[in-house]
Formats: sequence, C-alpha cells, structure tokens
Amino acid sequence: MVVLGDKEFFKGIGAITYEGKGSDNPFAYKYYNAEQLVQGKSMREHFKFAMAYWHTLCGTGGDPFGPGTKIFPWNASSDPIQAAKDKADAAFEFITKMGFDYFCFHDFDMVAEAKTLAESEKRIEKIVAYIKQKQHASGVKALWGTANLFSHPRYMNGAASNPNFNVVAHAGAQVKIALDATMAIGGENYVFWGGREGYMSLLNTNMKKEQDHIGQFLNMAKDYAHSQGFKGTFFIEPKPMEPSKHQYDFDAATSINTIRAYGLEEDFKLNIEVNHATLAQHTFQHELQVAANAGMLGSIDANRGDYQNGWDTDQFPNNVLEITEAMLVFLKSGGLQGGGINFDAKTRRNSTDLEDIFLAHIGGADTFAKALLIADEVLKNSPYESMLSGRYSSFDSGEGAQFSQGQLTLKDLYTYAWEKGEPEQISGKQELYENILNQYS
Repeated sequence: MVVLGDKEFFKGIGAITYEGKGSDNPFAYKYYNAEQLVQGKSMREHFKFAMAYWHTLCGTGGDPFGPGTKIFPWNASSDPIQAAKDKADAAFEFITKMGFDYFCFHDFDMVAEAKTLAESEKRIEKIVAYIKQKQHASGVKALWGTANLFSHPRYMNGAASNPNFNVVAHAGAQVKIALDATMAIGGENYVFWGGREGYMSLLNTNMKKEQDHIGQFLNMAKDYAHSQGFKGTFFIEPKPMEPSKHQYDFDAATSINTIRAYGLEEDFKLNIEVNHATLAQHTFQHELQVAANAGMLGSIDANRGDYQNGWDTDQFPNNVLEITEAMLVFLKSGGLQGGGINFDAKTRRNSTDLEDIFLAHIGGADTFAKALLIADEVLKNSPYESMLSGRYSSFDSGEGAQFSQGQLTLKDLYTYAWEKGEPEQISGKQELYENILNQYS
C-alpha cells in the first residue's frame, strides 16, 4: 500500500512491481520478485531491503569540490520540525512505492541537530512520534538506527575514542537518545560505525587507551539498551580509513577481534559494506566469509566503489558477477543474522531528477535478486559444490581426517611424509570455477 502525506513528492511514479526480465519498463523489477522462494525463503525474507535515510533523503550531491546539485522539495521549510515531517512523508512515500519493508537512519538524518543536546532530544522525540504514525499507516519497519558521531566538529578527534572525556560523555548522551528513538519506533537492530574512531597520526595517539575506551563505551550502550528491554542485535560496521587515516574497525577480522576482546560476542555482529570491503583491499565476498566463519554475519550495506577511484563513492550496486560470488557465501552460511540489506548508496552528483532515486534502487534490488537466483542455480545444478568438496577430500578419511580432528602430532606428520614421499601436484581449477559462474550468469 502506497502511503502519501499531505502532498505527493514523487509525482507520476506509482508502485514498483515485478514484471520479469522481458519487461522494458524502467520502473519495474526485472528479477526482484518479493514473494519468489529461494531455498525455502522468499526474496523479501532473504533481503529485507531498506532505504537509507541519509543518502536517499539527505544526500544532495555535494562533494569535496563543490556544493550539492539537487534541490529536494522536502527540504523547503525553514522550520526544522516541519522539514523533518516533510522528509518523513517523502520517505514513506518512497519506501511504500518501492515495495520495501524497512528503512534505517542516523539520529540527525530524521531531524536537524539543534544547538543544545536538550533541544536536539526534544526534536527527535517529536519526529519519532510522527514516524510512528507513518509506520502504523504503512507497516514499514526500522531495520536499524544509529547516531551520527562523526559530522559535528566536536567529534574531530573521535567520539568514544576522543582524548577529551567531555566529548566522550556527549557521545554517550547522543547514543542514549538514538537508542531511545530506535526502540521507540521498533528498530530491530542498532549500528556503530566508527567514522572518527581512529587516528590521523600516532604521534599524538594513545591507541591502547582509545581502544579500551571504545570497548567500555560499547558495553555501556549494550547494557543500557538491555535495561530498557531492547532485544535486537548490535552491529559494528568495518571501514579501514576515510575520514580518519586509520580506523579501529579496519575490516571484518579486526572488528571481530574487538568484539571478542571486550566480551561483546553475545550481542554484537557485523554490518558489512561492499565499498568498505574494497577500501580495505578485500573483496565483498571475503568480508562476508570472514564474518560468517565467526558466526557474525549480521547485516549488509549494499553499494560499490569505483574501480578507478580510491575513495568511498557509495554507488549503487550493478556488478552481477561480484554480487553472485557474495550470494554464494550468503546462501551457504544461511543468510543474515538479524539484519537485512540497506542501500547505503547515493545517486551520482549529476543524476538530479527525483526519478533517478527510483531507478537506482530498482537496479540495486534487481542486481541482488539476479545474483541470488544465479547463486542458487550454481549450488543446486552445477558441479561447483562437489568440486569444492573434492578439493578437500584428503581430509575425509585416514590420516587426513585424524589431522582435522586434532589426533595427530607433528611427529606423526613427519612419519607420514617420509612414507608417502613427494605429494602429487593437484590443479586448483580456478578457471573452471570461474567458467561455471559465468555459465549460470
């Protein structure tokens, strides 16, 4: 059901429906069929697609070399509360026309930050009450909330890792307010992204103290949320750098180490972003696999970087082969734990029509849907699984199985190697694996 406010912001665009790959309608899904079952779950359940408040409604196209290029009609009012309500109207119109079930947000995406913490809290409470009305009318849910602890100048030296306790305390207050807002609108999860939790120079940084303070801060946030009845999952979103030179949540492996080091394993998982993975010199599928291996594959930010541009461009995903490899990991690991897939992506600076926002999200959803279908076919109908299993068949019996089960000593390996002599050279067949993926794409 499409939900409109007092006025329609995206005029001329109706509900986006599935028409199949033969359709030439740019405002229709070609592969994302929400109710289609894949391995016993609908695409809707697999993906839990979410609109990202910050890029879709707040991103006007500005970059380090120039101001924004997009004039959004929901930004017309000079009154912050009215502007926030208009933005919420636009959000729910867009989400329901797209047929999505979720959105995610930073605290000050929803409403502009005020000059004081007290006034900011009042503003958030007002807009939360309004959003709850929109949710009741539409059935749209909050996938997760978070606090913007990186944009304001007070956080130039970090938030939880800041060398000034007054800033740390302010960050804590802001997280409490953001958690309260998330819980009030039924947010299913809560995310921490450490945009300034890192350093520009080690010369003026006590890394150990800063990391310990982050661990303390995360535990405090978790304990507070639990005391208020929050049942959701907390996510850490890895990123190696930018804006900081080095961020403490560098990649999935580093973030998992942080979670374990500070006793957060029961409550925290990872929110993996495609563009952040590639900035860390990893593939998206690598980061998913690392998280899945640790039982911490929680949620996904869907986007991509530019192959010739070494910064966080947050473009909409369109590389089917890349996402297919990721969906192999996704399906084999049983999907996401608690989270979903949000489009942390923005239309390009020169894509200035409101309809471009729809076209970008349609393409992103179709990319993930097509990749999911291909991955499912590869797993069900190709020799991929048997080939992969066969590569490790020497560990299925005999001494190989004993080794895997921890029943051999180093001396046992020595004796075995002497008896067997030089090992046979066995091809990894990488090109065949790649050909199989292309065959089903």
